[in-house]
Amino acid sequence: MKHYISRRSFIAKTALAGGGLFLSNSLLGSINFAGANERVNLACIGIGYRGADIIKDLYKTGLCNIVALCDVDMGAKHTEEILKMFPNAKRFQDFRKMFDAMANEIDAVSIGTPDFAHFAMTMMAMDLGKHVYVEKPMAHTFYENELLMQKAEKFSKVVTQMGNQGHSEANYFQFKAWEEKGIIKDVTRIDAHMNMPRRWHSWDINMKNFPNPENIPGTIDWDLWQMHTNGHMYNKDFVNGQWRCWYDFGMGALGDWGAHILDTAHEFLELGLPHRVEAIKLDGHNSFFFPMSSTLKFKFAKRKGHPAMDINWYDGLDNLPPIPEGYGVSGLDPNIPPPSTGQLQPVKLNPGKIIYSKDLIFKGGSHASTLQIIPEEKAIALASRLPVVSATPSNHFKNFLLACKGQEKTRSPFSIAGPLSQVFCLGVIAQRLNTQFDFDSKKKEITNNQFANSLLIGPPPTKGWEQYYKV
Repeated sequence: MKHYISRRSFIAKTALAGGGLFLSNSLLGSINFAGANERVNLACIGIGYRGADIIKDLYKTGLCNIVALCDVDMGAKHTEEILKMFPNAKRFQDFRKMFDAMANEIDAVSIGTPDFAHFAMTMMAMDLGKHVYVEKPMAHTFYENELLMQKAEKFSKVVTQMGNQGHSEANYFQFKAWEEKGIIKDVTRIDAHMNMPRRWHSWDINMKNFPNPENIPGTIDWDLWQMHTNGHMYNKDFVNGQWRCWYDFGMGALGDWGAHILDTAHEFLELGLPHRVEAIKLDGHNSFFFPMSSTLKFKFAKRKGHPAMDINWYDGLDNLPPIPEGYGVSGLDPNIPPPSTGQLQPVKLNPGKIIYSKDLIFKGGSHASTLQIIPEEKAIALASRLPVVSATPSNHFKNFLLACKGQEKTRSPFSIAGPLSQVFCLGVIAQRLNTQFDFDSKKKEITNNQFANSLLIGPPPTKGWEQYYKV
């Protein structure tokens, strides 16, 4: 308990950061917007696995030059492909050294690292005036998301984009059009579900501690990998995707998939932050890693033009939501990227959501998947009333780079993605403590659980990383 920052400290720090007392505008790096015929000079932090996919998708647009590559494990097998693709890009193991050496040569940065590492890299990039594309979830704690939003608001010319790529595809434009025309209205409940075998671990749920230390591979800088969470001994089950399993490093299925399933509902139903979060069911709950299955409830208050509503989150292989009559078949979702370990496996119910409104029920998948009205006869009866949905003008990666050129605005900027990520942070606190709590969305504090409230910030950063927690 003594290592956690108090609620009073959290409020004080938030007030100071909001006042912008730590960094004057004169210290902000110059912000470059590439010209109409110029490519964006892009530095990439995290170049294996998902980070590699991001780099390839950004480069595929034809709008960027890859000028720098950075990874804490540059000698690992999973970094080889990107290193071979861009042999002329300068190489770094430490993102701080990369910015020191190349700040004047970089317009923007992509960040495809573990959840806990997003924050410091993103804060430093914005301090230097660099546009930033960061994978979802935006940050690891509620407070980190708060500071990122404040930084982005203060330095408003810096372009920001969170990497929930479906937020620039068909589902985004359909949900927007259907909500504007009143097809989606008076929503009172959403059942969101992620029930695929991408559970990231199959460990003994009775594990009472972190795994035993192993020899550190010679290619990785383990202290740098840990960053502000320093204090863990190396184990292979901490790295290369396994970090998602641990509360100290990742955000489990909710943080990974929530932004692909709930993003449009959160934005266009103007959900903001919940007033109550409840852990309903946790199979295999423990103090170190995420349960094998979870059911969580988020309660949102009435908003202007919208009634109060609940989001029920289900994850785990056999933890399915109630299926309404007329649901039909849940086919394999073509918008889901395959895991790095191979092909997607068929499941009972593919990731998605069921949206209950006063008059209609909708079913939808994840990522770019569009909604369907169910049952089918209801959809047929309403077909003539459905609005025309705009075509996608640019995918998520092109949207970001065009914004870096001043030609578009990003669809998942920190002002949109931050509160969404904070919802997931609140859910993770309920999972971690196996509890329920009330949340004051104006004061941004948990009102009836002091320890849960301390987790809005989490442990203080280790020495050398404090500087990034200043706006």
